[in-house]
Amino acid sequence: MTDMDQTSDDPTSEAAAEASTPSKTAMDIGDILKILPHRYPFLLIDRVIELVRMKSIVALKNVTITEPFFQGHFPEKPIMPGVLIVEAIAQAGGLLLLTEVPNRDEMLMVFTGIEKARFRRPVVPGDQLRIEVVVRAWRMTAARLEGKAYVDGKVVCEATVTCRLVPRAMGAGNADSAGDEA
Repeated sequence: MTDMDQTSDDPTSEAAAEASTPSKTAMDIGDILKILPHRYPFLLIDRVIELVRMKSIVALKNVTITEPFFQGHFPEKPIMPGVLIVEAIAQAGGLLLLTEVPNRDEMLMVFTGIEKARFRRPVVPGDQLRIEVVVRAWRMTAARLEGKAYVDGKVVCEATVTCRLVPRAMGAGNADSAGDEA
């Protein structure tokens, strides 16, 4: 009997294999817009190419000369602001986490901290950012995520970000006090 003819009767091995595989491995912009509250010009994720529930995400951002920030940063030598690369990392992480929140239409994932941010290379028009985020700690209301952004296989930015889930009804002035715990 060949390997192709053999079947496993062990349900635990099937369950383990199912749990370790991504539930949805890709998302297009339509899927992203259903989950993230961000919109143009501040939506910084164009596509998800890999998502492993509660563990990691790989997303893409196509950087074009028509990005509004290039008008002033810098007109004669356009460079994507580093803080927006960190924001893209946070958005990818938020997208990963919000897929697990059943009432996400009533909630916001807000940024509460940035640690160990490093900028290695400039990102310019024509580049494609590959954003990889891994969950380091997560409880249902707060998370710590490690992210790296790459262009052509080279690290351009890395940062640890923290975030917190808050009700959308919470006023912006109250978000600061919510972030003190994360």
